[in-house]
Amino acid sequence: MRRSVILGCGSYLPQNIVTNEDLAQRVDTTDEWIVKRTGIKRRHIAAAHEKTSDLALAAAKDALVNAHTVADDIDVIVIATTTPDNTFPATATKVQAQLGMTRGFAFDVQAVCSGFVYALAVADNFIRLGQAKKALVIGAEVFSRLLDWTDRGTCVLFGDGAGAVVLGAAEGKGDASDRGILSTHLHSDGRYYDMLSTNGGPGTTGTAGHVQMEGQEVFRHAVKNLADVVDEVLLANNLQPEAIDWLVPHQANQRIIDGTAKKLNMSPDKVVMTIADHANTSAASIPLALAAANRDGRLKQGQLVLLDAMGGGFTWGAAMVRW
Repeated sequence: MRRSVILGCGSYLPQNIVTNEDLAQRVDTTDEWIVKRTGIKRRHIAAAHEKTSDLALAAAKDALVNAHTVADDIDVIVIATTTPDNTFPATATKVQAQLGMTRGFAFDVQAVCSGFVYALAVADNFIRLGQAKKALVIGAEVFSRLLDWTDRGTCVLFGDGAGAVVLGAAEGKGDASDRGILSTHLHSDGRYYDMLSTNGGPGTTGTAGHVQMEGQEVFRHAVKNLADVVDEVLLANNLQPEAIDWLVPHQANQRIIDGTAKKLNMSPDKVVMTIADHANTSAASIPLALAAANRDGRLKQGQLVLLDAMGGGFTWGAAMVRW
């Protein structure tokens, strides 16, 4: 069986850091309140001149170096983003040009916080089908530009950043002992469209709009949906929870992450947690966490890594990867 192996990871976070104390000067909140409810301590905010493509390009270059790969070897670029540079063309085509890549193809995927898992699944399928040998998958967001900075219920939750992985084709036996992406599982339920959304868009108001969220309902659905998709992943690969070496979840809320880890009976030191340092970076959060764990040596070849995420739509999904 043809598999997609993660060859390298990269990341980029803007230099400007906004702490909880900084936000407490702008809205009615405190560091204690934010940390207790979310686990977030600070977030990175893109400079006025920085675009999503700039963040994505920096993460892509970092990933290519880490993978010992050059842009000319890439067949497809998939960028997961909710904040494209322009309504069209796809931000991925701009990154393609900036990398000097004149072959292959590039496009964006929009599934909000689940975007990276969706993009990974799409790229994996291209490789499995033999339509690509190497893929660059990026999650990149300047989510701060969708925030109402007077709304303490949302402005404390999000940050900006980008993460990327390089995938390469490899042959496997077709079972869970293979190295690479073992399976991906995607879901959505549009009945909950309005529970996490923006109040604008090019097809309605002609503006990007601001984030609106029914926090308690989002939390409740996230706990259930992520628990269900974890069961689905384990069943699909004939694995028990104790086989998983690392949980690398979407970094939205520490309580949601803790709930998933508890279901898997995983020790907190087996969960890659970066939410305290860069908050919820939407589609960028999982690849940022992967890059951090890869950089410090926690991720080792042969280990089983579970990725999971949920976002607006509602969308949710998971991937099982053998590093």
